[in-house]
Amino acid sequence: MNALIRSIEPVQAPTVMANARIVLTDRVIENGWIAVDEGRIAEIGEGAAPKRAIDLGGDILIPGLIELHTDHLEAHYAPRPKVRWSPFGAVLAYDAQIAASGITTVFDSLRVGSDADAGSLGGEIWALSNAIRDAADAGHLRVEHRTHLRCELSAPDVIDVAEDYLARFSADLISLMDHTPGQRQFRSLEAWRIYYSRKSPMSDAELDSFVVKRQELHQKHAGDHRRRLIALAAERGVPLASHDDTTLEHVAESLADGVAIAEFPTTAEAAEASHLGGVRVMMGAPNIVRGGSHSGNVAAVDLARAGHLDILSSDYVPSSLLMAAFELPTRIPGMTLPDAIRTVTEAPAEATGLSDRGRIAEGLRADLVRVRLASEGPVVRQVWREGRVVS
Repeated sequence: MNALIRSIEPVQAPTVMANARIVLTDRVIENGWIAVDEGRIAEIGEGAAPKRAIDLGGDILIPGLIELHTDHLEAHYAPRPKVRWSPFGAVLAYDAQIAASGITTVFDSLRVGSDADAGSLGGEIWALSNAIRDAADAGHLRVEHRTHLRCELSAPDVIDVAEDYLARFSADLISLMDHTPGQRQFRSLEAWRIYYSRKSPMSDAELDSFVVKRQELHQKHAGDHRRRLIALAAERGVPLASHDDTTLEHVAESLADGVAIAEFPTTAEAAEASHLGGVRVMMGAPNIVRGGSHSGNVAAVDLARAGHLDILSSDYVPSSLLMAAFELPTRIPGMTLPDAIRTVTEAPAEATGLSDRGRIAEGLRADLVRVRLASEGPVVRQVWREGRVVS
């Protein structure tokens, strides 16, 4: 059991929730009820509840959302350039926002390896990791926190930091990232220049020098570091994710390496090849809500329309996960609400080996979200983790 994740004990008293539209894996119970006992779903029924129950007023009841890739902890820890907030305070604020978004299991994305980008938080993994552990041990966290190590392959110290981290903590997902200019997310150097010019006041000459440095680091380290990280993951049974696969060659490499999740493939062909190869394709929920990629890559809704979208991630906006799941059926012909909800519950659970959650089914954890539809979109009304109200 990951030392970071336990923070509250499940409630013991039985609870019945009634008068709800319950979203199951394959259908919606229009007027149903759920009995929860000792943090688990004990029984599911239709019509009037067998005993006194909490009236949900016809609201929708879905499984707790499962978030595999969110950078949002960094937004609380580094809210302004050169500003570092209290790590403990940042974790508490982040946890509260995650719970309020209907997420009951979150994989905290922690950067591994010092990026050449001076603004990187890769060197501050220990402050954040210790704060998450301390908050969990003290019982202050609302949701279950797991760890997603985002490993920058070209970083000279990525292996040392990863090995050090795994000697102190557990990891639940490891992603293989390479943000070298001229490939993957930044295969367009012009797009890279636009992105980095907003982050750093470098001159054109300095940007040119920076590109050369990053490309040299890639040539020197990326291949060897990829092989060693894959071995580390295999030794510990940690699922692997590839990041920003763009070409069929990238996908073939991921398939050969036993990757389970393709994070944010940048092209339709890479997404299709990953999906058909048995690798679950994960796209950003903001991409759905905004109607396209902010960096000009493939639109997630196009992948959903083609049947090649498996998992959604909130990425940089926690509330986007629920918004996108409810928006998908309105935009994709033939997609049902259960289909869409699976992309943020059952599919991410299966991809990371979490067999005790992600569905509303007897015997599973009572991680539940009560949702009311407003004209502007879904509104989180109540959140339960293992039967206990957390938001």
